[in-house]
Amino acid sequence: MSGLTDALVLELGQTESGLPFLATHPTLGPRLDMLPLYDLEHTNLLGYRALLIGLHADQRYLATRRAQLEAFLAAGRVVVFCGHVAEPFLPELQPFQPIEGYTLDDLDVVREAEHPVWDGVAVEDLSRRRGVAGFYGRGANPPPAGATVIHTLGPNRAPVDFIHRPAAGGWLLVHAGADLWNYAPDATTAGRIAPQLIDWAAQAAEGRA
Repeated sequence: MSGLTDALVLELGQTESGLPFLATHPTLGPRLDMLPLYDLEHTNLLGYRALLIGLHADQRYLATRRAQLEAFLAAGRVVVFCGHVAEPFLPELQPFQPIEGYTLDDLDVVREAEHPVWDGVAVEDLSRRRGVAGFYGRGANPPPAGATVIHTLGPNRAPVDFIHRPAAGGWLLVHAGADLWNYAPDATTAGRIAPQLIDWAAQAAEGRA
């Protein structure tokens, strides 16, 4: 799979905090391409190991691209989705379920399984960002049967992160919150997420995960 770019990041042109940092980062930037969302249908995804889809993506549009996304997965590639599922654009996705009437305890991140993307990342740095709770997640995209849940929220264990091998093939990583790459500039251990996400996705697409 030589000659491939590690990841393609779909974006809408807004200045989300993580995207400019990633694009200009001396080591991560050369590993990524940024693509306006609505150019997806004109893009050959097989030049990439992973596709990163963020919180603000038009999920109705993505649903029209299901066959393209499933073909990408069938080639053994990786789809990462961050956000609240409103329009299940892949069969493994289910609509977001918010935590109703949550308290601060309900927003605490609990690690259920180890994963290379979060290696060395303290859950305390996910539960509170700049001292504020709720940045990481406030609900769940329910995982499909057979998925591995990485993190949950609060005592009721709402699944906020999961990884799955879709029926089409490849890998699907889902985070029910804001874009994981937005943590790239953080000075806490959460700053490890973005580079480790790209490393893991590249390795998974090559069968080394």
